[in-house]
Parts: sequence; structure tokens; C-alpha cells
Amino acid sequence: MKAPKILPWIAHKAGISEELALKLWRRAAGEAEEMTGCCNSSDYYRLAVERFIDFAETEGSSSVVREIPSVSCVFWLWRHQSRISSLNLIAVQNVGKLWQSGVNKVLRIERQTV
Repeated sequence: MKAPKILPWIAHKAGISEELALKLWRRAAGEAEEMTGCCNSSDYYRLAVERFIDFAETEGSSSVVREIPSVSCVFWLWRHQSRISSLNLIAVQNVGKLWQSGVNKVLRIERQTV
């Protein structure tokens, strides 16, 4: 995978050279590929960027991520709305299957007695 275009900016913010940043990116990308098992998914890219930022902050003299997050809880919830709604839909689907299997059992018992 090619290095992201934001790599020089993160290197500057962390106080490291671009060569070191490229080495850290390759290390983070390799670890992310090993963890996810592929190199073209969004999970892979997210994990690679998170690992790279961690490595850059460890090697550098300053923090890349702001100390006080500017994102409020409402925006965090909004970003994760699809994940939360899909979990709700999965729960409803499982309850529906449970109800349907219960109804099927009841109907089978009534059919055997009649």
C-alpha cells in the first residue's frame, strides 16, 4: 500500500523526519495487515493509521492528537449510528426468530393432538 498523503503532516506534527515516518508507516501497515488478514479493507486502513500515529508519537517529541478532543459525545454517537442501529436490528431479528420457533413448536403440538 502506498503511504498516505497526510504522512508528512503527521511527521511534522510529531517532530520526526519524513524518512522515519515512512519507515514507521511501513511497520504499522505490516502489523495492520497481519492483524486483519488483508490489505484493502477500511478496518485495515483505520488500524494502520492508528498504529502509525502511536508510533509517531512514541518516536517524536510532541503529540499528534489533541489532548482535549474537539468532538462532543453527540458527534461520536452520530458517527457510530450505523453500527448501533445494525446491532438493534440483529437483536430484533433474533427475537423474531425465537418467537417464530416458539409459535412453530406450539402449532406442531396442537397438530399432533388433533
